[in-house]
Amino acid sequence: MVGTSARVPPSLFNVATVFLNVSRVRANCTAVPPPIVPVRRLCADAMSESRDGQHFGGKPLAASHYIVFANEKGGTGKSTTAVHTAVALTASGRKVGVLDLDDRQRTTTRYLENRAASVERLGDALPMPAFRVNEAGSLAGFERNIDALTADNEILVIDTPGRDDPLARIAAARADTLVTPINDSFVDLDLIGEVDPETYKVRRPSFYAEIVWEARKNKAQSGGEVDWVVLRNRLQHIGAKNMLRVADALKELSRRVGFRVIPGLSERVVYRELFPSGLTLLDIDHFESVGLSHVAARQELREMIGALQLPQTGVTQDMFEAV
Repeated sequence: MVGTSARVPPSLFNVATVFLNVSRVRANCTAVPPPIVPVRRLCADAMSESRDGQHFGGKPLAASHYIVFANEKGGTGKSTTAVHTAVALTASGRKVGVLDLDDRQRTTTRYLENRAASVERLGDALPMPAFRVNEAGSLAGFERNIDALTADNEILVIDTPGRDDPLARIAAARADTLVTPINDSFVDLDLIGEVDPETYKVRRPSFYAEIVWEARKNKAQSGGEVDWVVLRNRLQHIGAKNMLRVADALKELSRRVGFRVIPGLSERVVYRELFPSGLTLLDIDHFESVGLSHVAARQELREMIGALQLPQTGVTQDMFEAV
């Protein structure tokens, strides 16, 4: 089990002194994971070309692509984002499996169960990913569910609990794309980096960044890499100094730790309204009424899916066109 006490060596923040050329990067990719953006890019370039062309418009995946939604803080819209991502990919024609690791709250599972009930009630074949919940939080059950879901699906979406969880750490180490949704606040940002209260500058990475660094190191040992994406969820529609300060801090921290920052889903009532029926913004034909907020929310979803830079998905603009 990966511990939380490991500290990122200061030398890793000095790319010039650690890696002098691509050949040395190639030799060190398995020894040192890519927590820094420049190192990550060099490591990726030094690897075989098997990953080339896997993004939009490229080659289909040869193996299941793991998308892990993880954050040790609840209330960030993690499950809502995971479900919308899974349904959007399913609607694009990809075979998608969903594994819910939160066997207590089961938000993702309940959402998809509600969706299955709507399919039966409406008599309409809504895009429906396969899904399972990891009962009792056991490692053996985790492995069985992984094997079952990856046997028939190209993409595996894993939703983790909003707390420190052993299986969540294992899932993060297997992630190809690790998505960390955060609210637009310094409370959420503190999980990733400590911020000076006077200057709002980042002092150092926090414990969760260290956990991801360990996950990346483990992934690198098998020749893989983790694309860490921090998703700014529940953005408010009004500008504020706090939003700008959080944005600046995230930008600074992303350069130091090595993640991408993308906009997620805004704070909208529609997401809470959709849960009982299991519908998503892709199912707008089944809404009782459609307003501008629904159209704007669906555009946000389209942009978020594109910004994730997932392997070839077939997700197109037409799927999100307003009716």
